[in-house]
Amino acid sequence: MDKGRFAVAVPAAVTDWLLAVGVAALLLGTGLSGTHPAGGRELLGSALLTAGGLALAARRRAPLVVLAVTGLCAVGYLGAGFDVLAVSYLVAIYGAVRAGHRTAALAASVALVAVLHLTALIFHDGPAREAVAQARNTLEIAWLIAAFAAGEAVRQAERRADEAERTREETARRRADEERLRIARELHDSLTHQISVIKVQSEVAVHVARRRGEQVPEALLAIQDAGREASRELRATLEALRDDDTTPPHGLDHIPKLVKGFQTAGLETTLTIEGHPHDVPAAVGRTAYRIVQESLTNVARHAAATTASVLIDYRPDALAIRVDDNGKATSHPAPTPGLGLLGMRERVTALGGRLRTEPGSTGGFSVQAELPTNGAS
Repeated sequence: MDKGRFAVAVPAAVTDWLLAVGVAALLLGTGLSGTHPAGGRELLGSALLTAGGLALAARRRAPLVVLAVTGLCAVGYLGAGFDVLAVSYLVAIYGAVRAGHRTAALAASVALVAVLHLTALIFHDGPAREAVAQARNTLEIAWLIAAFAAGEAVRQAERRADEAERTREETARRRADEERLRIARELHDSLTHQISVIKVQSEVAVHVARRRGEQVPEALLAIQDAGREASRELRATLEALRDDDTTPPHGLDHIPKLVKGFQTAGLETTLTIEGHPHDVPAAVGRTAYRIVQESLTNVARHAAATTASVLIDYRPDALAIRVDDNGKATSHPAPTPGLGLLGMRERVTALGGRLRTEPGSTGGFSVQAELPTNGAS
C-alpha cells in the first residue's frame, strides 16, 4: 500500500507561522531567563526579540526584507543588553541563500558584524557593552558558514529536483512522440490501403450500376459514403499525428488564425475573449485549440450552419471555452458522439476538466468546456 497517498500536505503559510512563533518564543524565553536589563530597555528588548522571530513568517515571500528586519532586531536587542543567540537572523540567512540571494546575504552579514562592533564602541560602559561583546560570539564565522551551507544545500537539491522533473517530462514527451509516429505508420500501412480499396470498389460498383440503368442499392450507397468519410477521417488523423511531432503544438495564440481560416471558408465566425488573459499550462492551451478546431470542423461539415461563435473566458483558476452555431439541431438529447467528440472528451477528462455538448436552446449546437489551470502542466 502506498503510504504517500494518505500524507496530508500542510500549507507553507502554516509551517512558516509555526516556525516564526516557535523562534519568537525561544528568543523571548532565552532572553528573559538570562541576564537582561530592567525597565524600559527590558520592554524594548522583549519587543525586538518577538518581532525578530515573527518576521520569519514572511521569509518565503520577501526573504531580503526579513533578512533586514531580523538583522535590525538583533542589533536592537543585543544593544539593549540581551545576551541572546541571533537565531532569527541565522534562519533569515538560510532563507535568503535558499532563495538564491547569496550575495545580498553575505553583504548583510558583513554589515551586521560591523554594526555590532560599532555598537560596542558606542556603549563604552555598562551592561550593554558587555552584552554586545558577548553577542559577537554568536555571529562568528562558523554560524554564518553553517547558515550559508544549509541554504545552499537545499537550493541545490531543489534545483536538481526541478531538473530531474524536466528530464522526466522531456523523456515522456519524446516517447509519446515516438509512439505517435509508430501509430501513424501502422495506420498508414494497415488501414489506408484497405479503406482505399473499399472506397474505389464501391464507387466503381455505383458507377457501373448507373451506366446500366439499374437502381443502386441503398446499402451500396451507404458503403460508398462511409468509405469516403473513413478516408477523410483517416487522412486527418494521420496529419494530426504527424503534425504534433514535426511542428510546434498549437495553443491559444493560434485560435484567432484558426477562426479566420473558417471565415475565409465561408462560415461567419466570431471570436470573443473575456476575463484577463494570462499564461496557462501548455496542455490546457493545446486542448483549448483542439476543442475549437474540432467544434468548428463539425459545424462546417455537418451542421449546415451559417454562423458560429467562439468564446474564450479566462477565469482565476480555469479556462472556459464555448462554441455555438446556428445549424440544424433537434431538441432531443445530444447525438451519439463521434470520434471527434470522444477525442475532445478524452482530452478534457485527462486535464480534470468538464465537457458539455448539447443542442442550443434556440437551435444550433453548443460545445462547452472548462479546463482547470491550477493543476495542469
